[in-house]
Amino acid sequence: MLRIAICCQRSQKAGMEEEEAQCFLRRFVEEFPAALKEDRPLPVGSLSRKISLEELHGESLELGQRLLAARAAPSGFSVLLCQAAITQLLKEDLSLFQCPQEAQASLEEEEKVFLLESEAVQRLFLNKLIDVALRWNQELPKYPLSSSHSFQCCVHAIKNTRRKMEDKHVVLAEFNQLFGIQDGVERAYYAVFDGHGGVDAATYAATHLHVALSKQEMLQSDADMAFKSAFKHTDDMFRRKAKRERLRSGSTGVAVLIHGQQLTVAWVGDSQAMLVRKGQVVTLMEPHKPEREDEKRRIEDLGGCITFMGCWRVNGTYAVSRAIGDFDQKPYVSGDADSSTIQLLGDEDYVLLACDGFFDAVKPSEVPELVVDALRETGDPEGREDHPSKQVEDGMGHRVAEKLVGHAKAAGSSDNITVMVVFLRPTGPLLAGTGHRLHL
Repeated sequence: MLRIAICCQRSQKAGMEEEEAQCFLRRFVEEFPAALKEDRPLPVGSLSRKISLEELHGESLELGQRLLAARAAPSGFSVLLCQAAITQLLKEDLSLFQCPQEAQASLEEEEKVFLLESEAVQRLFLNKLIDVALRWNQELPKYPLSSSHSFQCCVHAIKNTRRKMEDKHVVLAEFNQLFGIQDGVERAYYAVFDGHGGVDAATYAATHLHVALSKQEMLQSDADMAFKSAFKHTDDMFRRKAKRERLRSGSTGVAVLIHGQQLTVAWVGDSQAMLVRKGQVVTLMEPHKPEREDEKRRIEDLGGCITFMGCWRVNGTYAVSRAIGDFDQKPYVSGDADSSTIQLLGDEDYVLLACDGFFDAVKPSEVPELVVDALRETGDPEGREDHPSKQVEDGMGHRVAEKLVGHAKAAGSSDNITVMVVFLRPTGPLLAGTGHRLHL
C-alpha cells in the first residue's frame, strides 16, 4: 500500500509540474513571441562586458536563470530550459563574437585569451532560450521536470550595518539536470560565498564554481578531489579576469554537494557548513583562519607573518588565510580548498551553511535549539510531513532562516549575514525528536 501511495504522489507531482510548466510557457512566449532584435536591449543585464570562452557557460546559465526567475518560472523547469539553450549555444561558431585584438593589447602574450563581446553572444543565448520555449510551448518534452529528491531549502541574507552587500549564495537542487548528467546518482548543490574588498570574487565564484565542478572527470569517483580541483580552477579563472580588469577583491566560500547517500563539503576561508543529526551537531569542517596552528605554520614557512590587529590577519591585511581571489597576498592567502565526505544514514535533520557574519555571533552548539524554536514560532507544529517542500510554498522555511539571521544580528553581528538551511527530512520528526527520513 505504501508503494502504491508513493507512486500516486509522484504521479500527482509530475502532473502538477507539467501544468505549471505549460502555464509558464504560455506567459513567456506572450512576452517573447520571437527572437530579440539587434536594436532591442537585453531584458536582463550581463555580468561582464567581455568574457572568455571558458566563462561563457557559467555566465549564460546565470543570465538565463535570472531571466526566468524574474518571471516566476518553476525552478526545475528553468534548469531544463537553460540546459537546452546552452547546449545549442555551444554548437555555434562563436568566433563571430570575438573582441578585436587591440582590446587585449595590454596583456602579455601568454595571458591572451579568446575574449567574446558579452552582450552580443548573450543575445544569441537568449534567442536560443526563446526558441526552446517556443518549441516546448507547442509540445512539452516527456521527461521529469525536477529531481525526485525534494530537500526543503530556506535562505535569508541581509546587508546588516555594512555599506555594501558582498555575500552571494547558490541553491541548485537540480544539479544533474542543469548539466545533463545521467549516471543514476542524484545530486544537489548549495553554496555560500562571502566577498571582501568588493563583490566581484563572490559573484564570480557563485557563477562558475558549480560549472567547474560539473566538468570534473573525478566527480563520480572522488567528490573531494573534484571539489578541490573545481575551487582551484575557479580561482585560476578569476585570476585571469582580475588581471584583465584590475579587480582586487576576494571571497571565502563553502559548498555542499549531496550525492546519493553521501554529503561532501568543500571550503576556503571562514564560511562554514554544519550538520545536525537527531538534534546533535556533527562537525564537518574546520574554517581556515590565520590563527589556526597549521595555517599559521604554512604562512610562516612561505615567509609571511600573522599579526593581531583587532583580529588575527595575514601580513597585516586579510582576516582569512584562504580565499578565492586576494591575489596581492597569494600564496599566503591560499586558494586551495579543503574537502570532506560523510555517509548519510537517513537520520540527518539538516545541513546549515553560513558566512562568518553568522558564526562569529552564534556558536554551532546553539544552532539546533534555535532551529527548533524558529520552526515552532512559524506556527508549524505538525512539521508538514505530507511533503517536505510544503513549508517553502507557505513561506515557513524562509522564516526559519530569517529567525536565525535575526538572532545573529541581535547577538552583535554587524557584518553581512547569509544563512541557508537544507532540511534532509521532514521537520515533524525533528520537532518530536524521533523518527527517520523515508528513503524512496
